[in-house]
Amino acid sequence: MEEGALDEKPRVRDYMTRDVATVSPDDTVSNVAKRIAESDETHSGFPVTNGRQVEGFITARDLLLADEVAPIFTVMTDDLVVAHPEMKIHDAGRVILRSGIQRLPVVDDAGNLVGIISNSDVVRSQIERATPSKVRKLMTTLTNIHGVETTEEPRTVRLAELTPTQSKVYTDELQGRSYELENGLAEPLVVIDNYGQLLLADGHHRVKAAHRLGIEEMDAYVIVLDERVELGMAETARKEGLESVEDITEVDYGHHPLVETTHRLMDEN
Repeated sequence: MEEGALDEKPRVRDYMTRDVATVSPDDTVSNVAKRIAESDETHSGFPVTNGRQVEGFITARDLLLADEVAPIFTVMTDDLVVAHPEMKIHDAGRVILRSGIQRLPVVDDAGNLVGIISNSDVVRSQIERATPSKVRKLMTTLTNIHGVETTEEPRTVRLAELTPTQSKVYTDELQGRSYELENGLAEPLVVIDNYGQLLLADGHHRVKAAHRLGIEEMDAYVIVLDERVELGMAETARKEGLESVEDITEVDYGHHPLVETTHRLMDEN
């Protein structure tokens, strides 16, 4: 991306629920089952906390065959996957997708519970992203750095005409982008028209997912330059041999460093 202009990614803290319902390790199975059944919200489970420290997570499935008087700490899951407030929302989405769970406790550096992030929060973040704001910031950056005049126009662009500027995408995130495309939730791409060369500035996962689905055209915010300039992202594309969507490599996703850090903190505590 050009000079990091589109690097403002939403964080878990921006979408997590801060007022989190929890249960105690000493609560009984019957009490927690009753709370789940009577909840006005859709609760598939609760973080299990001792004070602010997260000790585990209990789901409705964990309760199914448990003795009604058993304390929660005997049936809860204590091998936790957690998120951190500073984690990018995309990365939290990958963790949710890979782990198959619906809600991630959010803990700070000390392992204290500060919120919870759900799969629906991740979807909401994708729908609410302010692409017009990204476009304006990129236009300003291009003018300031290169002294070029820019205009913005909505277009439908052919994927075959786009030059990627990012060499890798995450395989598991493509599933989320495919869901958005199939359900009409995908936001437009951001493309720079550098005197005829269409450089993809934002939307590589969407483009790769669309290519998988056999989609040939997508809506885009196109930033048109009034003269051809040497852009850093074009140079990156040349150096990495990026000429078409097929040149974008899919890579598997390892645990996010912040997940590993918070997971380690949970083990230490």
